Order: sequence, then C-alpha cells, then structure tokens
Amino acid sequence: MEYVVVGNDHGILIPDLARFRSGAGRLKGLRCIHTHLHGEPLSQEDLMDLALLKLDLMLCLNMNSKGIPADLYYAHLLPKNNSGRSWIVEHVPDMGRLSFNFSEFIIDLEAELAKTGAGLGMDERERAVLVNVGKASKREAEESLEELKELAITSNLLVVDCIIQRKTEVDSRFLLGKGKLSELAVHSLQAGADLLIFDGELTLAQIRVLTDHTEMKIIDRNQLILDIFARRAITREGKIQVELAQLRYLLPRLITKNTAMSRLTGGIGGRGPGETKLEINRRRVRERIVLLNKELKAVRRQRKERRKKRSNKGVPVISIVGYTNAGKSTLLNTLTRSHTRVGDGLFVTLDPTSRRLRLGEGDVIITDTVGFIKDLPGDLLEAFAATLEELHDADLLIHVADSSNSRLEDQIESVNRTLNSLDLTEIPTILVLNKCDRLNEIQTARLAKRLGGIPISAINSTTLSGLRRAMEDVISRYPAIQWT
Repeated sequence: MEYVVVGNDHGILIPDLARFRSGAGRLKGLRCIHTHLHGEPLSQEDLMDLALLKLDLMLCLNMNSKGIPADLYYAHLLPKNNSGRSWIVEHVPDMGRLSFNFSEFIIDLEAELAKTGAGLGMDERERAVLVNVGKASKREAEESLEELKELAITSNLLVVDCIIQRKTEVDSRFLLGKGKLSELAVHSLQAGADLLIFDGELTLAQIRVLTDHTEMKIIDRNQLILDIFARRAITREGKIQVELAQLRYLLPRLITKNTAMSRLTGGIGGRGPGETKLEINRRRVRERIVLLNKELKAVRRQRKERRKKRSNKGVPVISIVGYTNAGKSTLLNTLTRSHTRVGDGLFVTLDPTSRRLRLGEGDVIITDTVGFIKDLPGDLLEAFAATLEELHDADLLIHVADSSNSRLEDQIESVNRTLNSLDLTEIPTILVLNKCDRLNEIQTARLAKRLGGIPISAINSTTLSGLRRAMEDVISRYPAIQWT
C-alpha cells in the first residue's frame, strides 16, 4: 500500500509515523519530495526532518520561472563512517539526467545500517546509547557516564556508545537542542540502538518531547536504577519496596500514551482508548500504593519486634554500609564465614542480611545493607525506609569503600551525604578501604593516612585483623553498647 501526503507552498503536515516499520537499521520506508521556487538547496530543517523521522530520502525539486522542473537536491542518511557525517547531500543539475534506482539503493543502505549497527546480529540484548547533558566538566561527565554504563550493563543492556554534550544553558524543552537531537537520532540509528538513556532525571515534558522527536525509547538514570532493583528483588519485602518506588515514580508520568514508559510500566499508561482509561490506571496505581504502604507498615512492625528482642538480649549491632559494589557482602561473608550472595555488579544485595559474629568478649550482630549510589532516587530512599531503619538501631557503622576506584573520594562523600540525610551521623563509624590488594603498599599507606581509613582486602581474612581490633575498641569505648 502506498501513502501520499500533499502540502502547500508553505509546508507539509507529516502525520505520526510511529506505526510505520522500525527496528535496527530500518528506515521508515517513506520519502519526502517537495519543490523549491527560488533555486535554494535543502534547508537545515529538511535535514533535521530526514534525521529525526528516519526517512528513506529527502528531495527538493527546483522549478524555473516557467514552472518547469530544473535541478534537484536529495539527501539520505549514512551508515557509520570515519568521516563522522550523518547524511550526504547530492546535487543533480538536470532532473532529466537523473538515473538512480532508489529502491535498490535503500535496500542496500538498510543492509549496511543493520550490519554496522547490529554487530551482525550476534548479540540480542537491547542496545543503548548513553547521553550526558549538562554544565559539568569533561572529567566529571566522563566519570558519571562510566557509572551509568555500569548500571546499564547490570541491567543487561549492550552499550553501543556514550555521548557528552556540555551546555552552559540546558534547553528546558529539548534538553540538548533540536539540531543536536537530530544528530543524536542519526547516531543512534547508525549504532543500531533502540534506547536512549540520559544521565540525570528527565521531566515528564522532556521525556515526551524526546520520545516524539526521536521515536525511540527514552529513560533516565532513575528509571534505570528502578529497573535494576526490580530485577534484583528476591524476597517479598524487597519486591514490595521496589514496586512501591516504581509506582511513586510513574504516577505523575501517567499523563498520555508514551512508549518511553514501556520498559517499566508493563503497559500501564501505555495503551488504552484515551484519557478515561488513563484515569482508571491512575486510580488503580494510587490504590496499589495505599495497599503496599499497609504491607510495608506490617513489615516495619515485624522488624521493630525483632530489634526489640535483640535489644533485650543486649547484643551489639554492627551495620555495613557503603557505595554499591564496594565489597560489603564479601566482607560479611569473610568475617562470619557465611555464604550470602555476592557478585561483581551494582546492587547485588537489596535485602538486609544479618549474621552473628564472635568479637572480643562476646557476640555481635553484623548486618549487610543495600548499597548506596550517587543521587539515589528519593522514591527509592523512601520506599526502602523499612530496610534503612535497621541502621538507626546500629551501634556501629562500617563504611566500606573501594580503594581501587578512581571515584573513591566522590563515592565516600556520596555515602556520607546519604547517611547525613538519614540522621545517622551520630553513630560511630569506621571507614574501611577495601580492595587494597589492587594497590601497592605505598599507595595503600598514603591513602589510609589521608582518608583515615583501615586498608583491607575483603577476600583475604588475614587482612582483617586491624578492622577487628577497631571494632572491638569502639564496642568497648561506648558505654551504650553492652556485651552479652
């Protein structure tokens, strides 16, 4: 079936093209042909439409003073190339001399786009381009994108490219400007990506505009973290907290049908005949939030009872905190000779795990908690309040940091800010510099002196003697803590 859209001498209204074919390396199967009356070539607006709409071809035909077709310009997108160009514009001086099989050319172009973008189809993971837009320095932006890349990999995404756009003033509507947005759309097409992940929190309006103009799935950093938590949650308690965080995040965004939400909503707000259906969805979400809050209150009551029993027995409580993937669970396993789940990834542990540890003159309870991260979404902090309440009953906090990480001090500061927001600064804290086996002795000594931390390797129990002595010293020095 063929479709023809006719405009006037001022412009043309292009309908919603979302229903047309899409996929890795696929163009829309649509060509835009229009006339110019003053001999001008394709405009920048024409080229942006070519990119954003993923058209097969953009062509303008110049008319002479007698209304007879003269020369023409046409442009098409390019596969990934060393020149860095997104498209090419060709000029044909005489339309009568045009000899070009566009159908065969587009088939070959799509094949090349699919080949360069999809890596020969060997990897079936969803392909993502990461985007950082802001005023931060290049180094800060690169470090932030590196963490976003770790989050994406944890969520089983294939990161095909990372893009940094530094701006003194961020466009409140398009975020990075319509021109840059068109370049980003072409760049994503060339890489075979179907997902854009922005390093930061997007507003509802920005998500809608970005989705409408790129026709790609758009998510932000917070949505990615929520997605990881949804994958990691195992216990009923963890699943309640994750679902609650997701619903709180999505509720204000259930405004209109939007494919950008499909990754997390499972259809909520993404289908239905219109506003009535959306209102029903919003009401159901609110009702679900109320129900989950009741269940979470029940969990808190149970936790409070368990903490009360521990308090009555006089068993000191030590909680392990720190940045995600710093080695908290590994430290718990080595100290207590247990086998809780560990892994080289972000947010491997969501649910708190407690073990009994013989320390000095008696026993203590040592608890591993969910890892922190820079700018942890407020919805997650609020939803995980039941878990984080454990920290308020701790007699000692062990702050585990990854000494081999280039962002070590930033991560320590991020954890400290989170602890401060939770009113936990009054609890005595020991800073532990983990993974010292990845540094030489001189580097380790300097780092420990500068940061006032205890260097360890959580996988090696022989390096934990200094930490154990420090724990015993804190337990004995604070009269509020009593041995069993």
